[in-house]
Amino acid sequence: MENIYNYYYWLIGFSIFFVIWERLFPLEKRPFWRREWYVDVFYIVFHSRLFGELLALLFVLVPALNLGRQFDEWVLDHDLHEVLYRNWVSGLSFWPQFGLAVLVLDLCKYLIHNTLHRVPWLWEFHKVHHSIVDLDWIGNWRFHWFEAIFYNSLLVLPVILFGFNPYALFWYGIVGTFVGHFAHANVRFRLGPLKYVFNSPEMHIWHHIHPDHGPINRNFGIVLSLWDWMFQTAYLPHRKAERLGFAAMEQFPRSLWKQMLIPVTTLFSRFRRAGKSI
Repeated sequence: MENIYNYYYWLIGFSIFFVIWERLFPLEKRPFWRREWYVDVFYIVFHSRLFGELLALLFVLVPALNLGRQFDEWVLDHDLHEVLYRNWVSGLSFWPQFGLAVLVLDLCKYLIHNTLHRVPWLWEFHKVHHSIVDLDWIGNWRFHWFEAIFYNSLLVLPVILFGFNPYALFWYGIVGTFVGHFAHANVRFRLGPLKYVFNSPEMHIWHHIHPDHGPINRNFGIVLSLWDWMFQTAYLPHRKAERLGFAAMEQFPRSLWKQMLIPVTTLFSRFRRAGKSI
């Protein structure tokens, strides 16, 4: 029974499932070893396993960098524990908690994702995800490590306010992984009326559309597409998405290590130019 709560078993199972699905029913036929496959293999291994271990090691070596610990100490020092830890849903059973976790956390992720596109310096980090040329399930994991920190830092507040059960959070993570794989997958599949509720490949590919081939800043939903339809950021035309990416995509590095560094070097260059102009 313990294995059911091992996230890595679910991740491996989902990955195998989508590899097979994309081979059997692809939206576009591609070679098995498509362009930059090794880059995305690194990203999935790094974000699902190595990044957490590196952070844990860093927190041991430099405790001041452990923002979670610093936050807990700040809450205690300012006597804010009862103010922040409201435990609004802690008395509910699993299913209501799980349903609320999907709604609350997914709305927060929708807003965070929208912010990544609207704020120029955050967009420099999010560009890494939009550098995908051939969208498929593993592209779900191509994102800069700073983006993971940004998301998780902002999600701390709703988690502690609502007091979600760890099991509800775990299963929300499992659902999020499956839908993330699915939304990026190169598969021929339509959700029908459920497209107004759940994210899917037919919607998410338009989130990645190149500005020369469609409107940008659409379809921010993570698990649920519901927010896009509610806040009028949905876009789902009846035509093929011709090209993915962003303006000046040709100048963006394809190298893994350069993708990790370019948001930092770009912002540093901008700050230097801004400083010289003052």
